[in-house]
Order: sequence, then C-alpha cells, then structure tokens
Amino acid sequence: MKILVADDESEIRKILGILLTGEGHTITEAKNGREAVDALNRNKDIDLVIMDIKMPRLDGISAAREIRGHSSVPILFLTARSLAGDMDSAYAAGGDDYIVKPFSPRELILKVNALARRYNMYSQKAADNPDIISLPGGVYVNPVTREVTKNGSAIDIRDKEMDLLIYLARNRGVPKNASEIYEAVWEEMPLPSSVNTVTVHMLNLRRKLEDSPSSPKLIRTVWGKGYQID
Repeated sequence: MKILVADDESEIRKILGILLTGEGHTITEAKNGREAVDALNRNKDIDLVIMDIKMPRLDGISAAREIRGHSSVPILFLTARSLAGDMDSAYAAGGDDYIVKPFSPRELILKVNALARRYNMYSQKAADNPDIISLPGGVYVNPVTREVTKNGSAIDIRDKEMDLLIYLARNRGVPKNASEIYEAVWEEMPLPSSVNTVTVHMLNLRRKLEDSPSSPKLIRTVWGKGYQID
C-alpha cells in the first residue's frame, strides 16, 4: 500500500516511515499541508494519508478539505491536539480517523489496516456492482437498495432526499433548476412554492453529505442554471 505521511516534524516522519515500511508499505513524505495536497494530485495511486493537523503553509484541516474536493482516499489525522473541538474539526473536514501523539505503534498499524480494508471494500463494491454510483468526496449511492455511504460510513437519507440525490447523480454534469427537479422528483407540476420545497431538501442533503455545507463541492449551485453534481 502507498501511504502519504504529512508532518512538519522530520522525526515523526522518520518513525512512521520505519513502522510502515516494516509492514510492507511504500511511503511518500510531505512537510506541510500544501505539499500533501500537491503530492496527492501528482500521485493518484496513494491509498492512505496520515496527516498532522498543525502544519505550516497549510494546516491539516484545510488540506483535508482540499483533498476531499476530488478524492475519497482515507485520511488518518495524527496530532498532539486532543481537544473535542479539534476532533470535531478533523472529522468535519473529511478525516476518517484520529490518533493522538504520542501514539502506540500497534494502535497506529491497526488503524491503518482498518482504514485500508474499509476503503478497498467500498471501492471494490462500486467496481463489482454497476448499480452503485460513485460520486466525489467518497460518496457512494446504491439506487436499488437506496443506501448511501460517505467514506465508508452509512448516511441516513430520507425518501425524497434520496430521490433528489439519485436524480442529480444520474444527470451528472447537467445543471437542473428547481422546477425541473420538482417535476422529476415529486412528479407534479411545479408551483411557485415548489422552489422552497426543493431548497429545503437540498439544504438537508448538503448538511448530510458535504464536508462544508456552506461551501458545497458535491452538489454545486450553478448560478442562473440550477444545481449540479460533477
């Protein structure tokens, strides 16, 4: 497995390199968040990111948000910070797990292996099952079973929200306005109040699926045209 290790402390990178290469993994290093994002853009075959939160140039939280804009690769945050607020920020940015320095080598390896298994399992499911729709940000939609996962975790999506998500997913790259959406999803002629109905359901979907609902990247607003999934 190819692992990107991003930490501004050379000693930490060295320790992680020894531990992970000893398990048979290949390591790529980055000294800050900006280098981590650039490294992932250059190396699409990276299987896992282990990243510190407090780094120069670009911190780990901001780097994770950028990464989640185009990749569902698992992110394990490795940091000296253990406050609940830091943990919330790490998960909200798209992190999959969190481990605090000083860490147990065994705990680290167990978390790395668990994340790799989960990621590979859902990626393989999507490859094996043509019904599953793979979307940006680690989101998978199964229209048949009406199940949605994000980074391997199940997301509770209600009926009309699910219909809305499936409709946009099946029309990827094409912006749809509120009237088109209402007519297709609710199967009724749109009325002036229909715009509010679509807006409320769209907000709910974004709260559940976007890393940052106020700056959506999965379901974009195309000004003057409507909503779109790329």
